[in-house]
Amino acid sequence: MDKLRITEIFYSLQGEALTAGCPTVFIRLTGCPLRCVYCDTAYAFSGGVLYAQDQVLNEVANFNARYVCVTGGEPLAQKACLPLLQALCDAGYEVSLETSGAIDVSAVDARVSRVVDMKTPASGELDRNLYENLAVLGKHDQIKFVIADEQDYEWSRQLIDKYGLQGKTGELLFSPVHESLQACTLADWILRDRLPVRLQLQLHKYLWHDARGR
Repeated sequence: MDKLRITEIFYSLQGEALTAGCPTVFIRLTGCPLRCVYCDTAYAFSGGVLYAQDQVLNEVANFNARYVCVTGGEPLAQKACLPLLQALCDAGYEVSLETSGAIDVSAVDARVSRVVDMKTPASGELDRNLYENLAVLGKHDQIKFVIADEQDYEWSRQLIDKYGLQGKTGELLFSPVHESLQACTLADWILRDRLPVRLQLQLHKYLWHDARGR
């Protein structure tokens, strides 16, 4: 079985999505084909250490956690990510996958909660979105929009309407770019427009700022 190149495996509180605040084991895979201008994990673009799948499972088991999040980088850029996700589910964990909207998610194990980050205009990677992903997402999944400005907000609103995303997935997540857009401003827009989305803040950044492994 192919090995996985991993930047870090660590135990922390989930900072985003529906399990925010829950103790979680994070598996951060190395490498990403995108270069979003506001990326906060550029250190995972290269380097890393090769792990066999069994090594990953053994290390995760040491934390005795319920939740496991596979993230990056872009984890689906490594073909060994799919069997890892399946193995984690088989081991009884509640597994989430943090992925961009740029790679096909249809082959991901159905037990995994796919958190798909659709790239907004300010990301600089708008053209990389694979809109076919939206058709395969369901109630177990989540769609995330990282909002840097009002143009991003309007683009996200229009995408929700165009693809009929309201009620399609488990949650629509609007997240302000940390230290770029005030969370209260985004909150005001959401309330003004009666938008059926969840405002999320990156909890880990308020607790530990930009510390790695937290």
